[in-house]
Amino acid sequence: GVAKDEVEAVKWFRKAAEQGYALAQCNLGVALANGEGVAKNEVEAAILYCKAAKQGYASAQCNLGLVLTNGQGVAKNEVKAAKWYRKAAEQGYPSAQFNLGAAIATGQGVAKNEVEAAEWYRKAAEQGLAAA
Repeated sequence: GVAKDEVEAVKWFRKAAEQGYALAQCNLGVALANGEGVAKNEVEAAILYCKAAKQGYASAQCNLGLVLTNGQGVAKNEVKAAKWYRKAAEQGYPSAQFNLGAAIATGQGVAKNEVEAAEWYRKAAEQGLAAA
């Protein structure tokens, strides 16, 4: 195998992200959000999540929902967060299904609906998401 090198990984993620590759944009966003191999930059992370999310990449849509929920690198916006969670959840992304369920259960950015929330929790649990 190859030794783990976060700095080198970030270099390659950035090259691919600049070419519009959604997976690389999301991975670079995660590295930036966590300060792994690069200086922490929540604003740039949010921008990259948005670019990948607009391409339909479910992981980025869920991450964008999280940063919007928490106001990390962007203004807090629970309505937009729920929208992005729903886009990823509808693609079968378990973390987004759980987060959407939580938003619906508490009325965060969407109408409160315990029946619909339970349905999203169930979908996440069926895919093995332990938190659900």
